[in-house]
Amino acid sequence: MAQEKKSLGQELTKGFLKENPVLRLVLGTCPTLATSTSVVNGVGMGIAATIVLICSNVAISALRKVIPAKARIPAYIVIIASFVTMVQLLVKAFVPALDKSLGVFLPLIVVNCIILGRAEAFAGKNPVLASAADGLGMGIGFTAALFCMGTVREILGAGTFLSGIDSMIGGSFTGFDFTEGLAKVGLAPMTLFILPAGGFFVFGMLMAAANRLAERKGKEKATLSCAGCPHAATCADLNKNCEPAEKEAQAK
Repeated sequence: MAQEKKSLGQELTKGFLKENPVLRLVLGTCPTLATSTSVVNGVGMGIAATIVLICSNVAISALRKVIPAKARIPAYIVIIASFVTMVQLLVKAFVPALDKSLGVFLPLIVVNCIILGRAEAFAGKNPVLASAADGLGMGIGFTAALFCMGTVREILGAGTFLSGIDSMIGGSFTGFDFTEGLAKVGLAPMTLFILPAGGFFVFGMLMAAANRLAERKGKEKATLSCAGCPHAATCADLNKNCEPAEKEAQAK
C-alpha cells in the first residue's frame, strides 16, 4: 500500500516540473502562446484542459483492455471529443465571457497534443487511479505554465494583472491596473508582450528557466524532437514495418 501511494504521488507531481507538458515535453505550444495574453484566459484554458485530461485519462484507462490496438487513436479522439463538448457547454452556460475570449481554442482541446499524448503514452497502459493522478498532475503543470506566461505578458504588455477576473468568478473585484502609475513616471506598457513575438520570447525564457532547474536536479534538457510526440511509438512501428520493403526496393 505504501508503495502504491508513493507511485501515485510520483505520477501526480511529475507534471509539475520533471515532465511539465509545456516547458519540458514542449507539447500544447499553440494554445499556450495563444491564450496566455492574460492570466484569466490562461488559467481558464488550463482548468478546462485539466478537466478533460482527468476525465479522458480515466475513461481510456478503464476501457484500455476493450479498445482494439489498431483503432486506439480514433477511439481516444472520440472519447476526448465527448468530454471537450461537455466542458465547452458548461463554459458557455456558466462563464460565457471566458468562452468568447478563448474562442476556437476551447473546442481545439480535442486535438491538443497534451491530451492525446497522455492517452497514448500513459492512460492506455496503466490503471485508472494512476491515470487520474497523471491527468491531474499534467493539468496542474499546464495551468501553472499558462499562469506564469500570462502573468509576465499581461503585466508587461498591458499593465494589468487578473484583468477580467470579475467576468470569470463574479464579484466586484476587477483585477489590478498599473497603467496610471506607469503614466505618472512617464512609462507605458510594452504592447509587444501581448503579441505573438512577445509570447515566443516569454516562452523561451520560461523554458530556459525550467531547463536550468531540471539540470540542477540531474535531468536532461527539454529538446524539440519526436520523443515528446504522442505518435512517436506509432511512427517507430511504421518505420520498422517499412524497412524490409525499402531494402527490397533498393536491392531491385
